[in-house]
Amino acid sequence: MNDETSALAGKRSLGTLAVIGCSKVVAGMWRVREWNMSAAALNRYVQESMALGVTTFDHADIYGGGEVEALFGDALAQTPSLRAKMQIVSKAGIRPRGSSAGAVGVKHYDTSRTYLQAAVEHSLQRLKTDHLDLFLIHRPDHLANNDEIADAAESLIREGKIRAFGVSNFTTRQFDSLRAKVALATNQIEFSPFELQALDDDVFTALSSAAVSPMIWSALGGGRLFSETDELAVRLRRELTTLAEKYNASSWVSIVYAWIFTLPCAPYVLVGSRRLESLQQAVDGSGVKLSREDWYAILEAARGKPVL
Repeated sequence: MNDETSALAGKRSLGTLAVIGCSKVVAGMWRVREWNMSAAALNRYVQESMALGVTTFDHADIYGGGEVEALFGDALAQTPSLRAKMQIVSKAGIRPRGSSAGAVGVKHYDTSRTYLQAAVEHSLQRLKTDHLDLFLIHRPDHLANNDEIADAAESLIREGKIRAFGVSNFTTRQFDSLRAKVALATNQIEFSPFELQALDDDVFTALSSAAVSPMIWSALGGGRLFSETDELAVRLRRELTTLAEKYNASSWVSIVYAWIFTLPCAPYVLVGSRRLESLQQAVDGSGVKLSREDWYAILEAARGKPVL
């Protein structure tokens, strides 16, 4: 094995997300339409995010009925050179009524080869790019044909339209079943001190065994952590604030992200905010190394009881 081959093998051992260059903090774009930014303002946001080290941007074809991808594409077109320095993620498979992929009478999931390939083409057009760095199935489809999904994904990779393929919101069994047919780069799942199912269901253990890093969404519990009336949120903030002081962290919010980044499955975290400060808090959290005892202190505060 020559030096170049050895270096590549070492890089691949880090996982597909690392190979394609994803940043540990991912900017979630689902609320972009609500931000009411001009193309120039969104372009500045993208550049300022990248200056913080956040180079990966998460989309889905249903965000804003496709409008979010179009807005991002218009912003990106103002500085085309940015594309080579970033990673674009998009998802498909949910067909709501009034879907951008054509009107349907009943909301449903669609992971047919025809639909997935068409969804990628539409996303590329809206984003004004020739490829997605990562393409995900948004939700498990009860009528999924894993052979058909694998064939669609492999065709899209061969054609250069996507660099990697993965899933979102899959259970361990669903993930393993599809992974037996095609390589999966990630499973994008919900996890926070309020949503601990991934720990209880061994989702993270299974991903670690597969050398696959999850992408975490709703890390702050959809904003619940900021509540002044939620007793659990108040208790958690008290513990997080104490630890922020102990670790000289910029904010208790950074400690939440540090708690997630401590997981051995090497997670990536999505942050869906127009505030650059929010992205910075997550980036800061990636640099905080919690002790084992302090990690469990947060878990105890979240559950309201010590581990057995």
